[in-house]
Amino acid sequence: MSAFVRRNGVLHAESVSLLDLARRFGTPCWVYSRLALESALDEFQRELAGFDALVCYAVKANANLAVLDVFARRGAGFDIVSGGELQRVLAAGADPRRIVFSGVGKTAAEMELALATGILCFNVESAPEVDRLDAVAGRLGKIAPISLRVNPDVDPKTHPYISTGLKQNKFGVAYDDALALYRHAASLPHLEVSGIDCHIGSQLLDPAPFAEALDKILALVDQLASEGITLRHIDLGGGLGIRYRDEDVPTVQAYLQPLLRKLEGRRLRVLLEPGRRLVGNAGLLLTRVEYLKPGEVKSFAIVDAAMNDLARPALYGSWHDIVPVVAGPGEVIPWEVVGPVCESGDFLGHGRELALAAGDLLAVMSAGAYAMAMSSNYNSRPRAAEIMVDGAQAHLVRRRETAEELYALERRLP
Repeated sequence: MSAFVRRNGVLHAESVSLLDLARRFGTPCWVYSRLALESALDEFQRELAGFDALVCYAVKANANLAVLDVFARRGAGFDIVSGGELQRVLAAGADPRRIVFSGVGKTAAEMELALATGILCFNVESAPEVDRLDAVAGRLGKIAPISLRVNPDVDPKTHPYISTGLKQNKFGVAYDDALALYRHAASLPHLEVSGIDCHIGSQLLDPAPFAEALDKILALVDQLASEGITLRHIDLGGGLGIRYRDEDVPTVQAYLQPLLRKLEGRRLRVLLEPGRRLVGNAGLLLTRVEYLKPGEVKSFAIVDAAMNDLARPALYGSWHDIVPVVAGPGEVIPWEVVGPVCESGDFLGHGRELALAAGDLLAVMSAGAYAMAMSSNYNSRPRAAEIMVDGAQAHLVRRRETAEELYALERRLP
């Protein structure tokens, strides 16, 4: 469902006008809807009712403490990829027994922190990581629960930068190597083989690759069982896409039901790791037009948000709908919506048909995932504020940075 609707011609987040948010908090700023976050999680949990299942939100998509808190309160687990994310979810009130630790480059220090915390499982991604985790756990007198992230070599039919399940990707253990590595892991004294993990990519719009990957993973599960290595859970990963423009997006039901049918009769707990699907359409970037530069070839609308705020268009060529907060009366022409950063790749949208005047507010939609989480301070630009709207209330959940904070950790030479 969308929590961003027009009332009397003005775009609102739930019951709060974006005009009011701009006045109160300035621009650019991120705006999230608590209702949209909860509704997206509820859609998964409804489909999983009756199953032994856990939805582990992929923290990398949006790591704001308020977002994490919303999900923790509704019983979600968390999929993390760093020690910093572990500390974030704990600060947000997460239950350590609902945390899975993914990622290809876990350090010994991160492993120690996760073992001391008592997380649910490590999703291990290479043979050297298996040995390192066994050594770290042994040094601490712990037993580390593990899954192997198995790369099924399935084409997810998505952008190559966010494909993770093919042979040429850096993620996971090659399918043909997985059985031998499971045998090795099961022989080590400080590891407990608990499950199997698979994640094939992001922004996936066709459920078929998920089913193909699951078939291959279940064949491996059966091979392991025949050798006495019995798994307790299967982690199906995440990656289900959202609508940014006009994509035909599968429902959660259409995505999950074929997978759940394949798991009937198996005594396996089901873990999922959705990220974008939970937060992507629950957020927007609110920005103001600073200058208009009409031209013969292209006309530029220079706004106060930039590629340092929202990198996806420059990084992936991604489309985000850009809409006026209040529709203007002027002539509609195609605008290049660009920021003030000193890069030709600093754009939020090409050729957008808009009627604009300087000072107008624009909403860059579907910006709840991989947006603020990927923002930077390039050009010494303070990162924008984050606002969580809950009905008629707007909460500042991360204040805008100051210029002084950007160099507070630096020192001049003596």
